[in-house]
Amino acid sequence: MKAENASENLGSSHVAKDRKAEFEKSLEAARGPLLRFVFSLIGNFQDAEDIIQRASVTMWRRFSEFEEGTNFLAWSFAFASFEAKNFVRSISRSVVMFDDGLMDKLAIDRGTDLQKNDARMAALDECIQHLDAESKALIESVYTRGEEIKEIARKEGRAPQTFYNRLNVIRRQLTECMRSKIDVSK
Repeated sequence: MKAENASENLGSSHVAKDRKAEFEKSLEAARGPLLRFVFSLIGNFQDAEDIIQRASVTMWRRFSEFEEGTNFLAWSFAFASFEAKNFVRSISRSVVMFDDGLMDKLAIDRGTDLQKNDARMAALDECIQHLDAESKALIESVYTRGEEIKEIARKEGRAPQTFYNRLNVIRRQLTECMRSKIDVSK
């Protein structure tokens, strides 16, 4: 009897590991769209990261309710939207406060829009990979970490205009690359 119980526990442990790996893989694939989604609602990169972290914990706790084969991204948007609403409620110091109805509408609109833009984002990611290391680093500093051009210029000991000009060149390169990959008017 003990051998059967040990075997059952081992089997459930294996299932739990598989399920955890599935969750981690799905969450990693959804991370970029989730970050863009929450950032579009909140407008602050660090707050968006914190919200995604809280949503991830809740998603993991409720992952047993997720039906395999359904849209993980849509499922995760619901949790991120809920956490974003909680965040907005909690920051009483905010100059602008959105009510729940507006937050729900924004979340639905942004979620739909972001899902439609998967092809564009995939093309952008691919085009960024073709940039030289210095250009990639500048793009990451400005658009991923939200660093100010003036601060980057100060650290590098160069004029801010140099970086503004470089960003314009990079944007044109990325636009041309994306146009060659997809019809960006969609």
